[in-house]
Amino acid sequence: MKSRRITPQDRELIAAASEVLRRCYRKGRHTVGAAVRCPSGKIYTGVNVEACGYGPCAEPVAIGAAFSNGEQAISAIVAVCKRGRRIVVLSPCGNCRQLVLDYSPGATVLYSQSGRVRKATAAELLPGAYRTSFDEG
Repeated sequence: MKSRRITPQDRELIAAASEVLRRCYRKGRHTVGAAVRCPSGKIYTGVNVEACGYGPCAEPVAIGAAFSNGEQAISAIVAVCKRGRRIVVLSPCGNCRQLVLDYSPGATVLYSQSGRVRKATAAELLPGAYRTSFDEG
């Protein structure tokens, strides 16, 4: 995968995800924060929702917040969690990778690899992906 430089906009997105996690962190309930940037430039955030059996990850909550506010796509996304006293970038799970791919295959995804923040497009992170009827291409 092609290496891409982390930009000030990427750092701003990480900061937004970190802030929502700091505000909403509740052990066993809300342990992951996410932020999405939309083509409009606006940033939307969300936290995971733990529940008995299943709870959505933070990424779909943030994407839902964006779409609930009239956005139609996302241009970048990141998720973070606490590790001790630090907040670190996470790699998205397979379901979240598929969700971003379905709605915005060209969106930049910030993720963690070997302790470093990396970025790639949603399509690059899920090669050979199942394509849904939402696909326009």
